[in-house]
Amino acid sequence: MPFITTSDGTEIYYTEQGTGQPVLLSHGWPLSSDAWQVELKVLADAGYRAIAHDRRGHGRSSKTYTGNDMDTYARDLAELVEALDLRDLVLIGHSTGGGEVVRYAAQHGGDRVSKVITIGAVPPVMVANDANPDGLPIEVFDGIRAGVLKDASQFYQDLTEPFFGANREGSSVSQGEKDDFWRQGMLVNLAAAYDCIKAFSETDFTEDLKALDVPIMLAHGDDDQIVPIGAASAKAAELVKHGTLKVYPGAPHGVSGSFRTALHADILDFIAR
Repeated sequence: MPFITTSDGTEIYYTEQGTGQPVLLSHGWPLSSDAWQVELKVLADAGYRAIAHDRRGHGRSSKTYTGNDMDTYARDLAELVEALDLRDLVLIGHSTGGGEVVRYAAQHGGDRVSKVITIGAVPPVMVANDANPDGLPIEVFDGIRAGVLKDASQFYQDLTEPFFGANREGSSVSQGEKDDFWRQGMLVNLAAAYDCIKAFSETDFTEDLKALDVPIMLAHGDDDQIVPIGAASAKAAELVKHGTLKVYPGAPHGVSGSFRTALHADILDFIAR
């Protein structure tokens, strides 16, 4: 299996399919590059070199106790991009991965990055504070931490309901999709999963968004129960220079079903422009 070893000795797993302009995909918490299996094929079939990695602590990458923070995630991504010498790069990030690619592009990307796409992403900042009164209360994230510590396996199973909107009337998400979410979540070591909650909820990406000087598409479902659009992509779109906000009516946080089909069409159109 292909890995790179970062400067602090962490092994980062990645997978790639296809040839052409590179498109690098960054997954959400607590998932892995497996979350992008459909997108890897769609992009490769469309003539792109599609690449996805497992964030440190997740999937097949090293089960890290340290470095489970957004600055380190972005540096890991920079080392992967440099190792593969990726240029004219399109970045796609879902949820936590959206924050990772925004920070990477703003602080490390330089002239390597051509476009950014975020999906249900956490920027500008999730947690409520004096400067961000519309965010989610810290108690929400304390509850996630408590759930992971008490019984991570059951917590991940329960999380699939709001994640995929399975608790909404008319939901078509399959048991298989929910089971696969659980499977991926169980590959994260507990320390990494726990620390990543602070990384995705408390990191402030405001200055990163302002610094981006490439086109960015911000995709978000308006029924996202995990990262509500009003405090996330709707605000982020006001901070970037070249942003396009794409709202998907009724879509949840997890990418599946008709949301996935529509999103693929928009991604391919945005990259091709």
